[in-house]
Amino acid sequence: MAEQRLTEIKKIRLEKVKKLREQGIEPYPSKLLFQKEKINVVRDSLSKKGAVAGRVMSFREHGNIIFLDITDDSGTIQLFFQKKLLLDKYSLVKSLDIGDFLLARGEVFKTGAGEITINVEQFQLLSKSIRPLPSSWHGLSDTEERFRKRYLDLLFNSEVRARFEIRTKLVREIRNYLDNLSYQEVETPTLQTLYGGANAKPFKTHLNALSTEMYLRIADELYLKRLIVGGYERVYEICKDFRNEGMDLTHNPEFTMLEFYETYADYLRIMEVTEGMFKHLAKTVLGKTEMEIGKRKIDIGKKWRRVEMTEIIKEELGLDVLAEQEAGLIRYAKENNVPLLGGETKGQLIFLLFEHLVTDKLIEPTWVIDYPKEVSPLAKDHPKKKGWVERFEGYIGGKEICDGWSELTDPVEQRARFLADVKAVRKDQEEAQKVDEDFLEAMEYGMPPTGGIGIGIDRLTMFFTNTWSIKEVILYPLMKVKQRKIKITK
Repeated sequence: MAEQRLTEIKKIRLEKVKKLREQGIEPYPSKLLFQKEKINVVRDSLSKKGAVAGRVMSFREHGNIIFLDITDDSGTIQLFFQKKLLLDKYSLVKSLDIGDFLLARGEVFKTGAGEITINVEQFQLLSKSIRPLPSSWHGLSDTEERFRKRYLDLLFNSEVRARFEIRTKLVREIRNYLDNLSYQEVETPTLQTLYGGANAKPFKTHLNALSTEMYLRIADELYLKRLIVGGYERVYEICKDFRNEGMDLTHNPEFTMLEFYETYADYLRIMEVTEGMFKHLAKTVLGKTEMEIGKRKIDIGKKWRRVEMTEIIKEELGLDVLAEQEAGLIRYAKENNVPLLGGETKGQLIFLLFEHLVTDKLIEPTWVIDYPKEVSPLAKDHPKKKGWVERFEGYIGGKEICDGWSELTDPVEQRARFLADVKAVRKDQEEAQKVDEDFLEAMEYGMPPTGGIGIGIDRLTMFFTNTWSIKEVILYPLMKVKQRKIKITK
């Protein structure tokens, strides 16, 4: 029934398009007849002439007058059409529908009911809507439909639009912050002959021109480090990464990542820069450093705590992992339902216990530092702790927000790490770091001490909008293909 009604409406509106063209009126013009301003500007121009353009959101006819509401990205304003003023052009107003785009000009006044209105003297149809807008969008409970038709979600849900405006501001202020610290923004390849820089399964493709297998980037780390070898001292990139893995509340196969690297810096320096960036973003984007994370209020403006992984495990679990043997750690993991594959090293076991049993307890801003070497193939050895590396992760509200380390700069050690990672226990061996000979060759020319970090822009937006579904902060999240009936007409 609904499909039949839609077909009828489209037929009526297409007939209107036909009649308009018969009258010499183009329903999809490319040029505006006169200049327009933002609606919020015109609303402040009482008793003056004003011109606006926007989408028709309501239509009310009363005898020889018609009221329309139109909206743009700055607000909404009422339009007032009078037959006695518009004469023969008044009939064109009756051909308008909700959803059409309209340009209108006239004197701005306030009605007896206090509504700011334009008394329209001249107007132009800018685009004819063929499909009717949903009349009860706010009442829809199908979130999947919201994601599939994000254009309608943005049109009818101001909270959604505000969320994406925050995302835009975050990216802009990240650039401002890093640019002011003399970092240079660059671009690295999305198509790569060998994937690396993270433990993840890649998307594969084939490049016909070179008759070779290619991969979509899983991280830009190894290419940014090549630039460090080439003389860049402070460099960053905001790019799309692709990982052929599962989808959940915090993971999408296509996502946006910020990575930045600084020479002559270690992980302590990168923590300082990153902490400063979060505080800068809070002040410039939100105007405050106190934020809502879940149902908690957390002030990120204070000095963030730094604690070693082994110490936070001891604090939260009462377990001294350094004193335990592998058998004891395996037993503890099984007793607490931590998933194991079998064959994990002691370092991997320690990391798994931390990841599954501790992270959700890290509510206040916390830097967890010094990670097992086995789970950090690109990080530099800790000078005072054998088997550990200078790596850190940032946690707020029980959520991981970033991951970085002092970069490994020894090419011989890096090769050994790559080889060890290939042999490491994991569900899918495609997630292992590959031995990237081109990257190793670059390192052999000499790479200065460097610190670096990766921060997911999607998760960052989740954090700053207190929205804990990644699909809510990606304009077009990946969805299962929806089969559609295709009508073929002769």
